[in-house]
Amino acid sequence: MSARNFPTAQDAENAFYQALERSDLEAMMAVWAEDEDIVCVHPAGQRLAGQEQVREAWRQMFVGGPGMRMQVTQRLVVSGMMVAVHSVHENITVAGETRARPPMVATNVYLRTPAGWRMVVHHASPAPAPGGEAPPPAPPASPKILH
Repeated sequence: MSARNFPTAQDAENAFYQALERSDLEAMMAVWAEDEDIVCVHPAGQRLAGQEQVREAWRQMFVGGPGMRMQVTQRLVVSGMMVAVHSVHENITVAGETRARPPMVATNVYLRTPAGWRMVVHHASPAPAPGGEAPPPAPPASPKILH
């Protein structure tokens, strides 16, 4: 069991992004729930389920060491007694890059456990380009006549 106790879902989220910036695998896994019912989807990646797959994906991601800065913006939170859902924009800066990367949209789901709040889902994907056009509205449905 992890020695870390996160009293709030926000505390767990802060620890998640700090571990990500530091490329700290043990700190990263301390944020996740300690059961097999966890899911992680990296941008354009496949669904990873369970401790082994999630840990291995983060291990591979952290091989190069720290070098990424993360600024979380546009946080929307839906929370209850036992679960919290955070929708955020991840603004990533990589050392040595001169061009800003487009933000990622991430959904982080936290569960209140006996050991404190823990992440159970992280799903990130590229945000649409700014000024991108919304899909056209669906044509109006034809009225239904009953007789």
